[in-house]
Amino acid sequence: MTFADRTADKSADLVFLNGRVRPMAGAPSRAVAVRDGRILALGEVEEVRDLAGPRTETVDLAGRTLLPGFQDAHVHPVLAGLSMTRCDLHEARDAADALAVVRAYAAAHPEVRWISGGGWSMEWFPGGTPSRIALDEVVPDRPVYLTNRDGHGAWVNTEALRLCGVHDGTPDPNDGRIEREPDGTPQGTLHEGAASLVGRHVPEPTDEDLLRGLQAGQRRLHQAGVTAWQDAMVGPEVQRAYEAAADASMLTGRVVGALWWDRDRGEEQIPELLARRTTTGRFAATSVKIMQDGVAENYTAAMTSPYLDGCGCRTGNSGISFVGPEDLRAHVTRLDAVGVQVHVHAVGDRAAREALDAFEAALKVNGRRGNRHHIAHLQVVHPDDVPRFAALEVTANIQPLWAAHEPQMDELTIPFLGDRRAAWQYPFGDLLRSGAALAAGSDWPVSSPDPFLGIHVAVNRMLPDGSGRPFLPAQRLPVAAALSAYTIGTARLNHLDTRTGTIEPGKLADLVVTDADPFAVPPGDLGGITVLATYVEGRRVHTHPSF
Repeated sequence: MTFADRTADKSADLVFLNGRVRPMAGAPSRAVAVRDGRILALGEVEEVRDLAGPRTETVDLAGRTLLPGFQDAHVHPVLAGLSMTRCDLHEARDAADALAVVRAYAAAHPEVRWISGGGWSMEWFPGGTPSRIALDEVVPDRPVYLTNRDGHGAWVNTEALRLCGVHDGTPDPNDGRIEREPDGTPQGTLHEGAASLVGRHVPEPTDEDLLRGLQAGQRRLHQAGVTAWQDAMVGPEVQRAYEAAADASMLTGRVVGALWWDRDRGEEQIPELLARRTTTGRFAATSVKIMQDGVAENYTAAMTSPYLDGCGCRTGNSGISFVGPEDLRAHVTRLDAVGVQVHVHAVGDRAAREALDAFEAALKVNGRRGNRHHIAHLQVVHPDDVPRFAALEVTANIQPLWAAHEPQMDELTIPFLGDRRAAWQYPFGDLLRSGAALAAGSDWPVSSPDPFLGIHVAVNRMLPDGSGRPFLPAQRLPVAAALSAYTIGTARLNHLDTRTGTIEPGKLADLVVTDADPFAVPPGDLGGITVLATYVEGRRVHTHPSF
């Protein structure tokens, strides 16, 4: 049995007995003892039972598995929770279902001036572009603004366009595109920065709304076994929500906030971001998030060569770099010099290369500073750039659930990338073999926050429902590597690895009980594993009805 430092006369507060303990560091065991929110000991059942006293809570795992709490490297729980209280399309099945949800929401909320929310999927609509006319049929008299599931576009009705003055003469912004009808009239889909032409007129949520959103999002993450995360889009309002929750002891997750980089501004915002760096309870605003490009489905992800058109011919469009490469190098170098972690969104191979170039420039100027920079999403990575992650000590922040054949991939992505470039997508296996550090996240509400669904796809390269064929199966991850990315990898990314990420004596008792052992089930069953209980510092924050 292994122990943390302890006095001989003090019993454990909590013991877990008769289970499969997978510590993610060292050998498995059968039981764990917790005292004062930390792991006291791991060992065999009789050894750990000896640490129990009259006030010790005993959890009989009855063969179930105990794992370190999962950690999400890229997620938006405040916005996800907020969406639950608005016109929420995330559970809709198709376009007709989405329109029925909009109609029902509008009817149930006649007092709401703007119908806002989101969660629609591009594959529900021809070309991935929903029409204003369809929304007009269900809500003709109030403005409607609904963001895409991935947050890179919006669906609006005619009344919203009219109120906001968006018409056939409105030019596309530099960082986005207005989808248009043949005569130039806005069609109803606004891509990337064009969404703000309407979105900036939607009433802002109150501080109370955001705090309620955080509480709802936190509950959902705990249900998924997530005990720590990096919020990838923290503006001042979201930061206030986290700080208020931390001050009130309502924040049970450990959170790193990635402060949002305003791509319409330059280096003059750096002093403002530095002034917002703070640690309040379990919330630490210590990272900065830069959105370098868009997404492949609407052709705004930045690529090293042009997209193809529907006939397979090269177009003149290679996507958008939201921050100029020279500016990106300068900004990253300056942030790195003062100890700020930089979190870059990069979907296209050019965006990934520009981010790596920026981190390389910072390394040359500042040396290795241990800031643990990372690049998220990494849908398309040029093979020449894969080894650079390990060489530059840049973590690959992966969202595994996307690496599968599904309609958005097969109909709206692969045909417009071409076979050669499509084969560079989500190169998890190549990154691991090259020595890159991996962290994993969900990007919820873009996709499910459940780690076992992501682990399933990372290992199988197929959706958990078993449909379709494996997607680039050479890029599969071993189970241990996928689990590590959701535990040790993200803990390291968030500078929490000395306190969390593994079950070891002295570390915090952030733990998850599951109904099956991910190392023992067939790979095809990984997506069906259920989280039964979640603990933060030994305190239960989620209990499944069956536990």
